[in-house]
This record gives sequence, C-alpha cells and structure tokens, in this order.
Amino acid sequence: MNTYGYVRVSTKEQNEDRQMIAMREFGVADSRIVLDKQSGKDFDRPGYRRLVRKLKAGDTLVIKSIDRLGRNYEEILEQWRLLTKERQIAIVVLDMPLLDTRRGRDLTGVLIADIVLQLLSYVAQTEREFNRQRQAEGIAAAKARGVHFGRRFKERGENFEAVMAAWRRGEISGRAAARELGVAHGTFQRWCRE
Repeated sequence: MNTYGYVRVSTKEQNEDRQMIAMREFGVADSRIVLDKQSGKDFDRPGYRRLVRKLKAGDTLVIKSIDRLGRNYEEILEQWRLLTKERQIAIVVLDMPLLDTRRGRDLTGVLIADIVLQLLSYVAQTEREFNRQRQAEGIAAAKARGVHFGRRFKERGENFEAVMAAWRRGEISGRAAARELGVAHGTFQRWCRE
C-alpha cells in the first residue's frame, strides 16, 4: 500500500510549489508525486494517466483540492467512482477532510462525502467556464482598445517602396528584394499580396 500525490497546474508558467509543500507535509515522498502542467478540462494528461496505471488496490491518492484533479464535473465524478469503487484506491483531498475515503464510513458519512464531491465538482467546472468567459471578455475588450494579439508585424523599413518598385520593374528577384529588406522570402511575398 503506497501513497501517491497528484499535483496539477494549468500552464507551464504557473507555480506548483504550494501543492508540492502540502504533499510533503502530508508525507508523500517526492518520488511518488506526479506533476502535470496542463488544463483540467479532461483527464487526457500524461502524468495522470501514468499515475492511474501505477495505482493498485489499497494505495492512496492525495490531491490538494478537487479542482486539481480536474475541472469537468462528470469526468471528476467518473474518475472518483472508478478509483474508489472499482479499483479500491483511497483518495484524500487535503483542503476538504470530508473527502477522505481512507476511513471506513457509515452510510451517513458516505452520503455526505458524495454530496460534497458533487458540489465541489460542479464548482470546479463552473469556475473553469467562468474563467473562459472572463478571458474571452478580456480579449474582446483589449481588441476594442486596439491591442494586437499574436506575432508583431515586421517593419517594412525606409527603403521598402524603392525595393518594391525595383522588384515590380523586374530589376531584382523576390529573394533579392527580401534580402535587401532583411526579411524572409515568404514575408516579402505576403507583403506583395497585401
């Protein structure tokens, strides 16, 4: 019977230290902590998949909070059922002691844990949807202010018009024009089409 920790952050830029500290304080060995830096929209995450294959009946899976497991209501409930009921793996949610399946629970305890799990799973998915809505609203507001997203456009340079005129007259090739302007040939071709 081994204890494993699962840590997830949504992006490579986010910091997992808070979750790692909680795992260590609980007593999970670093070698048994699995980290994913990926969205919780589904369970198609390499670290999580690897961890689930490793888990055996009697093992314990520790997570900091239910939203670290995932952000999809139905999939969280299905994973919980699969792990706790079918595979006989205990789950400990550090931020919610009611969601600790290690203890033998009476019918009332199981009922309360199931209700709390459903509520927290719903909240996790709702928060993900709100985040996406807020992000879309923020992008729309930024675009309305004239903020450009994506790669910056390459400056055409002071001698662009002269080089373009020479190219149109057939005095230089497209590749020579691109070299003269200090851009890739494809960039020059796009400028010609604009």
